[in-house]
Amino acid sequence: MQPQVSALELRAKTGGAAIRKIPIARVELDAREFAAVRKVLESGRLRAGRVTQAFENEFTRAAGARHAVAVNSGTSALFLAYRALLEPGDEVIVPDFTFAATAAMVVAAGCKPVFADVDPETCTLDPHEVERRLTRRTRAIAPVHLFGGPADVAALASLARRHGLRIIWGAAQADGAEFGGGGGGAFPDIVCYSFYPTKNMTTGEGGMLTTSDAKLARKLRLLSSHGEASRYSHILLGYNFRLTDIAAAIGRVQLRKLPAALRRRRENARILTRGVAGLPGITTPRAGSGANHAYCLYTIVLEPKALGMNRDQFQRALLRQGVETAVHYPLPLHRQPIFRGYGSDRDFPVSTRLAECVVSLPVRPGLTRPDLERIVQAVREIVSTRK
Repeated sequence: MQPQVSALELRAKTGGAAIRKIPIARVELDAREFAAVRKVLESGRLRAGRVTQAFENEFTRAAGARHAVAVNSGTSALFLAYRALLEPGDEVIVPDFTFAATAAMVVAAGCKPVFADVDPETCTLDPHEVERRLTRRTRAIAPVHLFGGPADVAALASLARRHGLRIIWGAAQADGAEFGGGGGGAFPDIVCYSFYPTKNMTTGEGGMLTTSDAKLARKLRLLSSHGEASRYSHILLGYNFRLTDIAAAIGRVQLRKLPAALRRRRENARILTRGVAGLPGITTPRAGSGANHAYCLYTIVLEPKALGMNRDQFQRALLRQGVETAVHYPLPLHRQPIFRGYGSDRDFPVSTRLAECVVSLPVRPGLTRPDLERIVQAVREIVSTRK
């Protein structure tokens, strides 16, 4: 929950004038998205059709994959990936520090999530922790490219090859992230994307799966649409997870905007890092070796003792200056009520600490240079007053 600040507090620094807020996220659409949606509406063909197919083809090329299957959410993408690759009872190793859907969809697919701790610098799945949790029932690992920073692709892929494991990559926050100079959509076995409004590109709600395996792509497509191989001929137990042409129309425009949006996000992140790096009690985000961060989120890690305040106090102080923040995520998975009994804080010291200390600052493409300077100045002022 975001810390609440009264209207009186927001006016305090300007002698009564309201401070303009800098939102942590904002959907940025223009006439191109409206025109694309209008064209679909006027056609009368609203369900998944030619526009969705065009979106899949364009996303395939952009992601560096061979096949893409559009679905109605990133959560649906995860569920279908587990459903396509695993059998009931299989174990899947997931990071303890991530959004709940990564593990919840393992359970929904009839499998068992096994939590592993994360790297303290990248906040992504630690390959050494994965090795420690392998059992004879382990069939897959589900790394997450958290906040837009790629996981350790090389190490995790090598581990998977050695142990005969499948990989389901969580790229909900990583549209445009790169590793080793290539797009994330080319990683084996399946990459799952989300197009929720806070992501690097949006369709309102929506998701995508990419793979380089033609047979697997066909199975994913069947599962996403009632297992229907031909009209009213159902060869698999499937679901209705299709994306609509209305959403796909938005997605096609957003995909064309993505390169420019990524450049802005990365430049905004550089400005923030130059401004706050080195301040006591603050660690700025970093990508792993060979990775190019997509900065869906600009998430810093606080050290309360060095900073002289806890996270709630830090957020409140920023909000008094009109800077909105967010926490991704306030609970590690092992503390989530639905995962009681999956481990203790002692088992996951890094994810436990991160959940208590992470804060995301605004980094979206629509920020102006004065916005960024305000954010930096606010952070620096807060830190200086606590010395």
